[in-house]
Amino acid sequence: MNFITRKFMPRRTFLRGVGATMALPLLESMVPAATPLVRTAANPVRRLGFVFMPMGCDNSRWTPPGDTLDVLSPILSSLAPVRDKVSIISNLELQNAYPGSHATSNSAFLSAAKAKLTESTDYYLGTTVDQIAAQRIGQATQLPSLELAMDHLQVVGQCDNGYACAYQNNLSWSSPTTPLPAEAHPRIVFESLFGDGGNLAERRAALKKRASLLDSFTEDLSKLKRELGPADRAKLSQYLETVREVERRIQKAEADTKDKPLPDLDRPVGVPAAYADHARLMFDLQVLALQGDVTRVITFQLARETSNRTYPEIGVSDPHHPLSHHGNDPAKIERMSKINAFHVSLFAEFLGKLKATPEGNGTLLDHSLYLYGSGIGNPNVHDHTNLPIIVAGGAAGGMKGGRHLKYAKPTPLANLHLTLLEKVGVRLDSFADSNGRVDGLFEPLGI
Repeated sequence: MNFITRKFMPRRTFLRGVGATMALPLLESMVPAATPLVRTAANPVRRLGFVFMPMGCDNSRWTPPGDTLDVLSPILSSLAPVRDKVSIISNLELQNAYPGSHATSNSAFLSAAKAKLTESTDYYLGTTVDQIAAQRIGQATQLPSLELAMDHLQVVGQCDNGYACAYQNNLSWSSPTTPLPAEAHPRIVFESLFGDGGNLAERRAALKKRASLLDSFTEDLSKLKRELGPADRAKLSQYLETVREVERRIQKAEADTKDKPLPDLDRPVGVPAAYADHARLMFDLQVLALQGDVTRVITFQLARETSNRTYPEIGVSDPHHPLSHHGNDPAKIERMSKINAFHVSLFAEFLGKLKATPEGNGTLLDHSLYLYGSGIGNPNVHDHTNLPIIVAGGAAGGMKGGRHLKYAKPTPLANLHLTLLEKVGVRLDSFADSNGRVDGLFEPLGI
């Protein structure tokens, strides 16, 4: 058995099965007997996540009408159940993304840096905010950071206005010359969280050897449950049910793909055919990663810039990129806005799951901060001003929520990055082109 029976378990407790490792959620048993749980809740683990929405939006349908979120705009209406944990910030900009392009929208979103104009491999950007956080708060976890995406293939060569495709493919950069590729295959992500991974043949062999991840932990789980109190047993059971459900959905997607081959020969085995199913699965994997404290820093690209993906499930058969260059055609703007609202609704569902997941004296959402947004404001003109930005979570109760903060003049997005870093315990004097911090988003509680 790989856990140690004692008066309390360390937070970094793992179970080890056949080719797999599973972290456990925060349990009361992980708090020393002499330490009330409220003390742990007063200084909880803090997480930081970023979700990238490509190609901007229609600001008239995005921007809330007032200073609060009592009335939500059409694109943001799905946030109603979590509005108390969400704030919208208007008039943030990315000056270093100019001259306006799709490549620089993607590359500047987390770096706020100017991309070197090159079509070759001598690209140069800047270390992104997520990787700065990972260097400081990610070292205590199994994965310092987790990079996810919805697009399977990395595009190579020159992609946009003379910029190397590396700028559009990658949100995260661990240094100005080191982009971090994102993973879009749910099975590979699942095994990076809980298993040894390996190549495709090895993964298939492992699947035959163990029909379910949890099967390899059966004996240890039985012993562990006997050592836990009723509340911890219930919490552990809920977590394991979630793990099994995610695994079931992955296995079903693999079976469906095998039984009903899709015309897209590049689609990896096990990826759900419908965009929403794929995205929900990727969001659910994030919930598991945060709940198990496998990682504390996550980035997720809903689609890369210039994506020509269509969304027939919401009645939009037009490719996204051409719609974003709408030429002020009301019909095209309306269809683009449907895509915007669809993306936000998937994020809202994810926030609802974080809010419904207890941890300590709060929830996963209370102890996380997520930034959702785009590096483009008005996509019709490649404008990098008045970006669509959502901040969600609590970072241990410090965020006010339910607010619409509006700057009178364009303000660097880097100010928000600097503020979010500070709220998860990373203090810097400046970040990229920042000229201050975001006021009014958090209560003056310190960190």
